[in-house]
Amino acid sequence: MQSRFEGTDTYVATQDLRVAVNAAIALERPLLIKGEPGTGKTILAHEVARALGRELITWHIKSTTKAQQGLYEYDAVSRLRDGQLGDERVRDIANYIKPGKLWDAFEADAAPVLLIDEIDKADIEFPNDLLLELDRMEFFVYELRRTIVARQRPIVMITSNNEKELPDAFLRRCFFHYIRFPDRETMQRIIDVHYPGLKPDLVHEALTIFFDIREVPGLKKKPSTSELLDWLKLLLVEDIAPEVLRTRDPKKLIPPLHGALLKNEQDVHLFERLAFLNRRERG
Repeated sequence: MQSRFEGTDTYVATQDLRVAVNAAIALERPLLIKGEPGTGKTILAHEVARALGRELITWHIKSTTKAQQGLYEYDAVSRLRDGQLGDERVRDIANYIKPGKLWDAFEADAAPVLLIDEIDKADIEFPNDLLLELDRMEFFVYELRRTIVARQRPIVMITSNNEKELPDAFLRRCFFHYIRFPDRETMQRIIDVHYPGLKPDLVHEALTIFFDIREVPGLKKKPSTSELLDWLKLLLVEDIAPEVLRTRDPKKLIPPLHGALLKNEQDVHLFERLAFLNRRERG
């Protein structure tokens, strides 16, 4: 089984990202990945699992998620109901224990990749509540009086969108990597992977507009890599010519199919105001 990540044919991994993944594997520490939304944090775990031939176990975190749910949940309500109905299942409490994602990862036949996705969505105490289990690779199930011990240490990958600061004690136990927003050359490589053979003129004009938009002062949400790829797909579907993108007519300052790039009304209004100002200056 492969143990080093070198990128895949569908994911452009920069040198420093490959180094970070392999360092976390060598140190047997969780890899904490931060970066702008849409820079490929979540998909990285999928690609690492695919490249290394590992199972991927994904734990999507919500604002209501508790650390205990990653270990197991005891369904006392169902057991009480079954007891009232005289169900034989109540004799074995194991019937009401639901393993969580960490339990699944610990008991996998081969060491999987465990993705804890968007950890910063949960309560501030959530990361600290997982410290012991991620350190020792074991936890105790009180209802069963049994300790669940990891058969092999999973590759733990954790993503964060920086919505909340993570506790220092948690950060100390992680290997950290920030995915920088791709430069133009890297973005060209990403496009080549997803849309090989695309007209160079179209890609050039699209990239120019995309990076120009990201530089506009006051933009509430800068378009991301995934949104650029969506926009390119629409340009292809609608057969938009490079010449249309090259047009610098101020009346057409907002790019065609801009709904793939601008995702809130404030940013659309900002571009409309810029177009209006340009028309006044040229009028």
